[in-house]
Amino acid sequence: MNFNNPTKTILVTGGAGFIGSHLCAALLERGSKVVCLDNLYTGKKSNIERFLKSPLFTFLEADITDSVNIEGDVDSIYNLACSASPKAYQRNPVKTVVTNVEGMINILNLAKEKNARVLQASTSEVYGDPLEHPQKENYWGNVNPLSPRACYDEGKRCAETICMDYNREYSTDVKIVRIFNTYGPNMSLDDGRVVSNFIIQALAGENITMYGDGSQTRSFQYIDDLIKGLIAMMDAESFIGPVNIGNPNEFTIKKLAEKVKKLTKSKSNIVYKALPIDDPKQRQPDITLAKRELKWSPQINLDAGLKKTIAYFASVI
Repeated sequence: MNFNNPTKTILVTGGAGFIGSHLCAALLERGSKVVCLDNLYTGKKSNIERFLKSPLFTFLEADITDSVNIEGDVDSIYNLACSASPKAYQRNPVKTVVTNVEGMINILNLAKEKNARVLQASTSEVYGDPLEHPQKENYWGNVNPLSPRACYDEGKRCAETICMDYNREYSTDVKIVRIFNTYGPNMSLDDGRVVSNFIIQALAGENITMYGDGSQTRSFQYIDDLIKGLIAMMDAESFIGPVNIGNPNEFTIKKLAEKVKKLTKSKSNIVYKALPIDDPKQRQPDITLAKRELKWSPQINLDAGLKKTIAYFASVI
């Protein structure tokens, strides 16, 4: 099957979410038929409203933890269905685990039925609070399975295991992408992620809340770079992954807050609160594999991406 053919029918689970809505837009621009499936737990119909009149776009309000039935052919599946921010996935941790495990099984069974390729949107959180820096794909991670974060971290790790087992046992065509911190338009106002929190607080002139002393690091990639990486991975032949998709430029959280203050011209003060349990101290992807196998690397620097994201939030709050 030629997966590079953009006219194929593509299922995007979690398609009304932050990442999913941008992916749907990019796939539609390629001329693909897109089926967007979302239970709207954290996704928003407003994110995909502009697509609803397109004859190439279908929206299904459904949950991947239920039996997934799609009429007609499905050539490839991007599985993005799971709350990704700590605030959202800890609100209903059992649901998070079930989505990652039972939902993954349902999607893989659908892929078997349709002879479809599946791309699993995994996460840098599989590395936990890493003892290796930067993180390479062959690093097994340092995850506390009893942590409040484990519903997501271990759920995603188990989903990767299930993908590989289906590949070995049933020859299911799977791909695994580990997504690092991503930001941009369509982020939820209340998702509790650091970029959206800082921007909203700065625009409102409120105190900017820093958890910990601000020395912990993250590597932030703009959404457009991620979408190009996901599509490149889906189109790649004979490469399962896992592969890191992220921006290797590492920043302290304090430096991020200072950048946001400067770009918003905010007079907000930075206030410090306790660091959440098991919050990673460092996060930086090694993207050597993505460069080699996908010919992919991020193109948008933090200042440019923040300006676009600030403009978006200024228009919606």
